[in-house]
Amino acid sequence: MSPAGERLLQKVSSTRLFARVAPHCIPALDRAVHRLTRGKVLLSTRMLPGVILTATGARSGRPRRTPLACLPQEDGGWLLVGSNFGRPGHPAWTGNLLKNPEAEVSWRGEDIAVRARLLTGEERVRAWRAALEVWPPYATYQARVEREIRLFRLERR
Repeated sequence: MSPAGERLLQKVSSTRLFARVAPHCIPALDRAVHRLTRGKVLLSTRMLPGVILTATGARSGRPRRTPLACLPQEDGGWLLVGSNFGRPGHPAWTGNLLKNPEAEVSWRGEDIAVRARLLTGEERVRAWRAALEVWPPYATYQARVEREIRLFRLERR
């Protein structure tokens, strides 16, 4: 994508309209395309790299599949940002990982067992800076909500 196209996409994704509409259509499209391509394609990766997270539901105990943007890490792990598109509540998948940190991601067609860890303190500060470098709209999302956006580190197990 061209730099101008990327800036436009970031500007659109920072709007309240996007925050209202995107959570209802982007995950559904991502799940469908991911299933049709046998785990090789996510539409949202036009914006950011992405995974399909399969975590155990905190209340239901059932597997919950959620397409998520991610920041791949040099050591083979991933950083996940619980921005919820700048909406007030924490996304459900973050509560699932807090209660059941053992999960799985589908990454480029491969299913990988992971363990999630909520980042705090200086480690969170560094991860937040890295997330903002990759996707500046996260700052807009944080400015719209009173909660601190949760950041998770996924490590292969």
